[in-house]
Amino acid sequence: MARIEGVDLPRNKLVWIALTYIYGIGQTTAREIVETLGIDPTTRVTHLTDHQVARLREIIQTKCRVEGELRKEVSQNIKRLIDMGSYRGSRHRRGLPARGQRTHTNARTRKGPRKTVAGKKIATK
Repeated sequence: MARIEGVDLPRNKLVWIALTYIYGIGQTTAREIVETLGIDPTTRVTHLTDHQVARLREIIQTKCRVEGELRKEVSQNIKRLIDMGSYRGSRHRRGLPARGQRTHTNARTRKGPRKTVAGKKIATK
């Protein structure tokens, strides 16, 4: 099993798809990495040689910010916005969408499950 940046890549997936399991590597970056190394895109992770895995690991460590380093940077950016007191920071602090989405009817993912308000009734016509 290939282990890169602390992530076990799934064995039966195509190499470029398996690389997307690493935080910070999307489909485009994964395809570029596979092209750079000259690995056939239809190769499965189980068919990679130790040499190819080592080269993959080396390229990812040198070219990409991934996993812990990237997560740390993202959390520091959010903390900076909160400390600065910006609008986006206040939205992050309150757990609401920060990019202008409506919250009247949507945003359940950010707001969490509905909180029922006692005494509030639906007006009937």
